[in-house]
Amino acid sequence: MANKSVIKNVNEHVGEAVVIGCWVNNKRSSGKIQFLQLRDGTGYIQGVVVKSEVPEQVWDDAKSLTQESSLYVTGIIREEPRSQSGYEMTVTGIEVLHLTENYPITPKEHGVDFLMDHRHLWLRSAKQRAVLVIRAEIIRAVQQFFNENGFTKVDPPILTPTSAEGTTNLFHTKYFEEDAYLTQSGQLYMEAAAMALGRVYSFGPTFRAEKSKTRRHLIEFWMIEPEMAFTDHEESLRVQEEFISFVVQSVLKNCRAELEAVGRDISKLENIKAPFPRITYDDAIKFLNEKGYEIAWGEDFGAPHETAIAEANDKPVFITHYPASFKAFYMKPHPERPEVVLCADMIAPEGYGEIIGGSQRIDDPALLEERFKEHNLSMDAYKWYMDLRTYGSVPHSGFGLGLERTVAWICGLDHVRETIPFPRTLYRLYP
Repeated sequence: MANKSVIKNVNEHVGEAVVIGCWVNNKRSSGKIQFLQLRDGTGYIQGVVVKSEVPEQVWDDAKSLTQESSLYVTGIIREEPRSQSGYEMTVTGIEVLHLTENYPITPKEHGVDFLMDHRHLWLRSAKQRAVLVIRAEIIRAVQQFFNENGFTKVDPPILTPTSAEGTTNLFHTKYFEEDAYLTQSGQLYMEAAAMALGRVYSFGPTFRAEKSKTRRHLIEFWMIEPEMAFTDHEESLRVQEEFISFVVQSVLKNCRAELEAVGRDISKLENIKAPFPRITYDDAIKFLNEKGYEIAWGEDFGAPHETAIAEANDKPVFITHYPASFKAFYMKPHPERPEVVLCADMIAPEGYGEIIGGSQRIDDPALLEERFKEHNLSMDAYKWYMDLRTYGSVPHSGFGLGLERTVAWICGLDHVRETIPFPRTLYRLYP
């Protein structure tokens, strides 16, 4: 009896008979031979059915198969240099599980809205599968990096009583008789965890009620948020560039075939190794003015500004020391220039924008109290956060990585909506 296998592992069964549960991705025939393009989620393989070599029922079953029909296929694995995978299956048996009729996504061109309405089926396509495999590898590499560098994973709450950054772009709900919000960041809670565990990170969903329709924005996305006690701004930057270098090199090592499937220029990723270039906000303003952009000191950067800065580099670039006026209340001021804060945004190459935002946090309780007043934040709501400075305050820093923007950059995708299995955008809550 043939052993059960998956397509990814057929290299272990050359010359042997195996059974694979799979779907028909496509098929073609050449007279008395049928070529079945099969997929099982782990990969793709061609099954060759020769009429003269199989029972009549097997031949008829092969002829009946349609796109996305499901089956168990039995056959002999052999090496085939002309195949993309390097292997092929000589089919000896077929057990049809389900014959599909009128599968809606065909090899022809479809509009984006149609594909998004059928996202549950679009995921089966070669490119979308490859994106999700790369996303999974990024997640694995993220966890490996932090596990190997002394971080403890901590899970902050998704329902919160207050905003992490003092903004109004929050999804409001009722928590029995109290007001509550879907989290926009776990950072404040991670600061508390860092005071208990030293180095921590969270990895979970976050929500922003921003009515944005750009290719960089999602309503629901995933954030990786490390926080480090006894760590200043400079040390945090070193951790960030080592972190991103590790993730990119892991994807290159483990997902070469998937990067090729999405059409990525791999040479652009091979250069992503620490250290990364840096430019201060002051110098960035001068650079942009010289390039013809009309932007004054004290204004935040938009996508065109970030892209212009990124295009001057072939690695991610840090923009550091932004004005305090438009940054979050918890960021520590520069000791010699209190009008700017000890922070940085990491801008990905090739126009993908900010993938990391981070800063050293205020550790002086008196200054933090001033910030609460400046930003009209409730002292009662944030009392627990102030306790972190009241009882054993230490220098500490952290950052947040947006997973979907990172996937978009590493895969070279035009739009962030393809980086998550079921995207939530301004006008899409289905499927």
